[in-house]
Amino acid sequence: MDKLRSMIGGREDNEETGLTAQVLDASTLSYSTRLKWFVICFVSGILCSILGTALLFLPNGTKLFAVFYTLGNLAALSSTCFLMGPVKQLKRMFEPTRLIATCVVLLCLILTLCAVFWWQKKGLAIIFCILQFLAMTWYSISYIPFARDAVIKVFTSCLS
Repeated sequence: MDKLRSMIGGREDNEETGLTAQVLDASTLSYSTRLKWFVICFVSGILCSILGTALLFLPNGTKLFAVFYTLGNLAALSSTCFLMGPVKQLKRMFEPTRLIATCVVLLCLILTLCAVFWWQKKGLAIIFCILQFLAMTWYSISYIPFARDAVIKVFTSCLS
């Protein structure tokens, strides 16, 4: 439609369109391609996390565990960019209902790597990886309607 408008308006193809519009037009993928890359990215994220967990039991495997587990979570988190696009993904991540969960996930990703490489505290890195898992789970269920409420009700009924 934009090409038709540009031809009718007499302007050249990319004369007045901005850089963002050109990039978005050039990067449109078909639904099947988006779905395939989502699955590839998500499965590779899960495999990285599993590999990281397996490397934990090697001597001095804590660094590899933290790196692979964090890369796996980043791959799984970014896999949804293929389904809805990166801009929409970022907008949905920082909606008020997910803002705290998103910040906690990102903070745990960073703190895990800091604990392993800068502070060199293996126990702290494992704690941050556990927090990554919990934060990622809480973030993920925010996309399912009423799932957070159900989880809260289950835990309150178990604790009371």
